[in-house]
Amino acid sequence: MTGNKYLKDMVNAAIFTALMAVLGWISISFPFLPAPITGQTFGVMLAGTILTKRQAAFSMSTFILLGAIGIPVFSKGGSGLAYLSGPTGGFIFGFLIGAITISHLKGNGRSILRTGFACVVGGIIVVYAVGIPWLCYERTGNFFSLPLFLANLAFIPGDIIKVCVASLVSVKVRNHLKYLIAE
Repeated sequence: MTGNKYLKDMVNAAIFTALMAVLGWISISFPFLPAPITGQTFGVMLAGTILTKRQAAFSMSTFILLGAIGIPVFSKGGSGLAYLSGPTGGFIFGFLIGAITISHLKGNGRSILRTGFACVVGGIIVVYAVGIPWLCYERTGNFFSLPLFLANLAFIPGDIIKVCVASLVSVKVRNHLKYLIAE
């Protein structure tokens, strides 16, 4: 039975690793924004709300590792250690911490409000808390830059929409697939 549990963990994590790679192709760049708008934060929210903590951690770690070794899983098919150490690398590492945080805070994952709260904390606050200082340092040499901080606030409306959709979708998925994602 233990082997079955690990197989479920690996399969569920692999599905969300692949989802993250696909969502990276949903990417829109604007010259006035410091990073592209991608679907990957939505993937982080779904992974955190649907998967267990272990599965979410394994999924995001695998995603980061695949990108680090050169497989094009990051935004617009980016990959490599240079990409990870670049301006958006902090957001990518924030995905790992964010997904684990969401999974921890979601409770049983059957309350839309609780999963929404978990997505706001893990998918926005945690990801931004890791990503923005990294971006600022990469661009200015300081961990804080008011213009870059304010530019990142432009992402919040879209992220709030992602929170709402991820919360609704994940509650439905968890209710229908209880046996596949049981803690």
